[in-house]
Amino acid sequence: MSGESTSLPSSSSDIASRSPWANKYRGAAVEDLDPPPALSSKPSDSIADALLWAYERDYTHLTVISNHTRALLGYLSIPRLKQLLKDGHVKESDPVSKAMQRFRGNGRAYKVIAMDTPLEELEDFFNNGVDGSGPQDFAVVTDGSRRYVLGVATRADLEEFVKRRPA
Repeated sequence: MSGESTSLPSSSSDIASRSPWANKYRGAAVEDLDPPPALSSKPSDSIADALLWAYERDYTHLTVISNHTRALLGYLSIPRLKQLLKDGHVKESDPVSKAMQRFRGNGRAYKVIAMDTPLEELEDFFNNGVDGSGPQDFAVVTDGSRRYVLGVATRADLEEFVKRRPA
């Protein structure tokens, strides 16, 4: 191998060395954020119902799963949904499928974020996405095999963890 370096981190320690918060993580993982259990809606649910569920739990994102297979299809960003309603692009009586953002399944890389994922890796995902796809607002937390959605972690969750963590 030549002496060239790559801009992609090759390990968690490389990611940690780039993060100003890495010294506060000290080996913590996603489970230390104590993400709330996932709240999922189905494409056929009404937007009004999805909004109600999100408000009741103070969630900013809901996952959307298949009616039949429970496969993860996409998500609803509540701030985006509010804007769509305000602009008249959707109505509260419309199905979630009309407003949801779909995950792209066209062969693009997928970053598994599990409960044991180090927080340095989560921060890197929020900052860079997958393969440099750009900043991400939230991460769907799954089991290691991506069969079950366990929760959703947001950048704000990570920031709150850092604020609570003693120096």
